Amino acid sequence: MQKVLVTGGAGFIGSQLCKQLLENGYFVICVDNFLTSQEKNIEQFRNNSNFEFIKHDVIEPLPDTIQTDFIFHLAAQALVRHSYEEPLETFRVNAIGTANVLNAMRKLERRCIAIIVTTDKVYQNQERDEPYREEERLGGYDPYSASKACAELIIESYRNSFFNPAEFTHHHKSIASVRAGNVIGGGDWAKDRIVPDIVRALQNREPVILRNPKAVRPWQHVLEPLHAYLLLARRLAETPDIVRTEYNFGPELTDCLPVEDMVRHAIQVWQSGTYQMQPQKDAPHEAGLLKLDISRARRDLDWKPVYNAPTAMQKTIQWYKSFDGNNATILLENDILEFMKLYERAVPSPV
Repeated sequence: MQKVLVTGGAGFIGSQLCKQLLENGYFVICVDNFLTSQEKNIEQFRNNSNFEFIKHDVIEPLPDTIQTDFIFHLAAQALVRHSYEEPLETFRVNAIGTANVLNAMRKLERRCIAIIVTTDKVYQNQERDEPYREEERLGGYDPYSASKACAELIIESYRNSFFNPAEFTHHHKSIASVRAGNVIGGGDWAKDRIVPDIVRALQNREPVILRNPKAVRPWQHVLEPLHAYLLLARRLAETPDIVRTEYNFGPELTDCLPVEDMVRHAIQVWQSGTYQMQPQKDAPHEAGLLKLDISRARRDLDWKPVYNAPTAMQKTIQWYKSFDGNNATILLENDILEFMKLYERAVPSPV
């Protein structure tokens, strides 16, 4: 049985990845320094004999005892606004944490494939209408974006220094970085993220407060990038010497929509609620326009998004409407089954 290490596996995206890996017959090692509020995300796996949880902060070197065939590195300080409050923590987790994971991979005496999750915000954002391609210049205005750009440089350094594709037969290691758009879906309870903020407001019958209603983002359902990560890992396992090493995963350009439009979709699905514009005079800078070019993923991986942005929001809000405090596992399973049926029809599996 192959082993998979998932850092940040107790988080919103990581826990859903752990679930899919377990269902596909892998032994999953979940590494996380989770908050108390995240414990419920992995409670469903506690009694699974193929699941091991290690409480660990990635700012420290990973235990040498961890042996794995695949790594999905999702552990991160992922909030832009929090990065202004705690910039050093953000750089430690996102940059040094990435170096620690790759250094643990360097020490492995076995073949290993790593998918390192960064963000769509790694590019030097010029607030332009054209989508960003993988080869464009990295940057970062805020500490979060800059820390993820640092992570990309660290990835490239380790790839060149220790995991050079030209020397694959010697080291047997492959790594790729993945840059996903604005990910939404059921089970996200984070502070200062748009969907949890919408849901809390609607549940409390309060208006949804919009700080940047005109900000345009590449919206996608959480199952879109998760499927892409698994597809990329499989392709790296099959052909490690020909797959490119950075990939954007996002929606179609027509689904790069303003925040206000997505909030309207959410209220429509909830069937009640209002929103208010409340820009903050001294608010920290956040990008106003961001789009991703996903043509490389189309060409190399035969990948494309299944849900458009309104459907992604509809699926997400319906999840929260159906959530009763105890049925998260069932709701996630239903989401996965429906998504995979649609995906199999939309894109044939590679032969």
